[in-house]
Amino acid sequence: MYAFGHGRSRGRHLCGRAVAYSVLSDMWLLPAAWAVLAAWLVLFLGRGAFWRADQRLPPRESNPRRSWPEVTAVVPARNEAEGIGACVTALLRQDYPGVLRVIVVDDQSTDGTAKCAREAARQMDASSRLEVLTGTPLPENWAGKVWAMDQGVTAAGRVPLLWFTDGDIVHGPDVLQRLVTRIEDRDLSLVSLMVMLSCRGFWERLLIPPFIFFFQMLYPFPWVNDPHRTLAGAAGGCMLLRREALEKAGGFAAMRAARIDDCTLAALLKPHGAIWLGLGTESHSLRDYRQLGEIWRMVARSAYVQLRFSPWRLLGATLVMAFLYAGPVGGLLYGLWTENVWLAIPALLAGLLMLTAYVPTLRLYSLNPLRAFSLPIAALFYTLMTLDSARRHYGGRGGAWKGRHYSA
Repeated sequence: MYAFGHGRSRGRHLCGRAVAYSVLSDMWLLPAAWAVLAAWLVLFLGRGAFWRADQRLPPRESNPRRSWPEVTAVVPARNEAEGIGACVTALLRQDYPGVLRVIVVDDQSTDGTAKCAREAARQMDASSRLEVLTGTPLPENWAGKVWAMDQGVTAAGRVPLLWFTDGDIVHGPDVLQRLVTRIEDRDLSLVSLMVMLSCRGFWERLLIPPFIFFFQMLYPFPWVNDPHRTLAGAAGGCMLLRREALEKAGGFAAMRAARIDDCTLAALLKPHGAIWLGLGTESHSLRDYRQLGEIWRMVARSAYVQLRFSPWRLLGATLVMAFLYAGPVGGLLYGLWTENVWLAIPALLAGLLMLTAYVPTLRLYSLNPLRAFSLPIAALFYTLMTLDSARRHYGGRGGAWKGRHYSA
């Protein structure tokens, strides 16, 4: 008798729980699941097909018949002794038919950056094409890299094209020729490449491809490259620009405090001429991010800057990341557990769109497409990095980079 009564009680409990789950699903879980699917459909079909990762430079001309403008490569370098030699060597080895000079702006380095740069040029017997400029102390209200870039522009003189690259980037021998072809053929003010980042260790394979994916989502390259759209973006590791356009935009003084210098520069230049942003598979960063902390610091130093130090933008970004990346996973698992097919189906479809969108970026880095299943985990890490960026800012430790600290 007791067993029978206990069974009926347990049955009523399970039935009540099922009804509660059903009501909960009908009230907001079902609409949320379909909203996640709608969001991924918009991202997949309506945001410039950013996920295709197909914006590339044209191949090198086999029989180029053109006049080649003079170019000065400017390398703002602060404590880059480890990679500056390879960077300078790659620049001086560019197979460029025109005149190319290289200026390394030694931004108050303490590790022998200038010496390593000069030694690389000496070994190539190309010292006459390299100038190592000793950077002056940082003025008030200037960001360090922007100030170094401004000094390089001044030292370059009236050269028509300026090529900015970081001191830890190695470019393939025909990159400059292809950059100049693109900027000249389309009469652009700026051409920029997102170079290949190091992607060898565990944390790099987990977090670097998502970094490229999220950047493309935030700045869809086809939209950036559309002269009729105002969206502008660039990648600081490789930017070729017209000096004339820079002067019309007010020079680097117009963006002197910018800590996200590349995208700020792109936004400054686009009103004065179309720009182009693509992926560069022949240019590589030498900087390793073998430990989680290294990637964490890289993101945390500028994530809250990207959000313009706004708590509301931070809240919105956190909710959007959870909605887009945790939503499909949570909706599918919950739908399967409660046997609610109308919850599981939209979550499954949203998840498939998410995975499909991420695969081209994995292929860019020659990684197994099955790694797409790790994207929600990576999204969680980037959300935490962004929150930590805000924490550092309010704790007075935001904006630190290479020994310098910046206030908001």
